[in-house]
Amino acid sequence: MNHPQVTLPRLTVLARQAAPQLLESVVAPLVVFYLAMVVLGFQWALFMTVAWVYLGVAWRLVRRIKVPATMCLAAFAITIRAIVAFWTGTWMWFFIQPEMGTICMSMVFLASVRLNRPLVQKLTLDYIHLPSAVLKHERVRRFFARITLLWAFVLLMNSTLSIFLAVYEYLAGSLGSYMVLRTSAVAVISGLAITISIVAFKRLLKRLHVAHA
Repeated sequence: MNHPQVTLPRLTVLARQAAPQLLESVVAPLVVFYLAMVVLGFQWALFMTVAWVYLGVAWRLVRRIKVPATMCLAAFAITIRAIVAFWTGTWMWFFIQPEMGTICMSMVFLASVRLNRPLVQKLTLDYIHLPSAVLKHERVRRFFARITLLWAFVLLMNSTLSIFLAVYEYLAGSLGSYMVLRTSAVAVISGLAITISIVAFKRLLKRLHVAHA
């Protein structure tokens, strides 16, 4: 059986494709929350953060643009976080909640491998297109299963570290320090995992080209 050759773009190209969505759905809400809390207070920070995420979803729906799965997850998660944080009245719970959700998500990643439906494959297709013939290849299926396992442990590591930092910095009374330390640590860990995933996938595609030359 012949498989179409696929050339994965360079890391810089993939970064330019993924960066806008990641900035909008992950980084921007944190910036909006911090600035609004400093200027307007805690309750307004919750409201404006939720509004930012839903405005992004509404803008895509109005323009009939596909809403990424990551943004749908972010919209659902931010709503629950805001409700609980408003009820407790502390910023610590606003940031601890998603980490608890992330721990649950890591379990979902593990379960998706068990069900032979690796979640990383679904999320990858939000950013790049791959032919169906490539996705059905046995080596590719094994690759996505292994990378899904990798990301399950990455999510667990990030969430554990984030919870520790949130509690520590809350007791120290420093929201700014928490955001800097947490964002930096998660960026480094996730960046390494992303690089490993992409490099490994490029090697896989190269081997497939050789195997079916």
